Amino acid sequence: MAKNKDAQLIVRINKAQRDEFVALCNELDTSSSREIRKFIKRFVNKNKPKQKQHKGDHNGEES
Repeated sequence: MAKNKDAQLIVRINKAQRDEFVALCNELDTSSSREIRKFIKRFVNKNKPKQKQHKGDHNGEES
């Protein structure tokens, strides 16, 4: 997966929730952006369809 952070996702949430989230992130010495990126990565990895492997294929690539 690319490491470039070249896209934005705008999410509208309640200001009180946002403020509490940012404050907790600061207390935990992390950033709100980092935590959202971690959430998205875990969510995608958990929910993306599994790729079927071919017989004799050990890494998902064709020989």
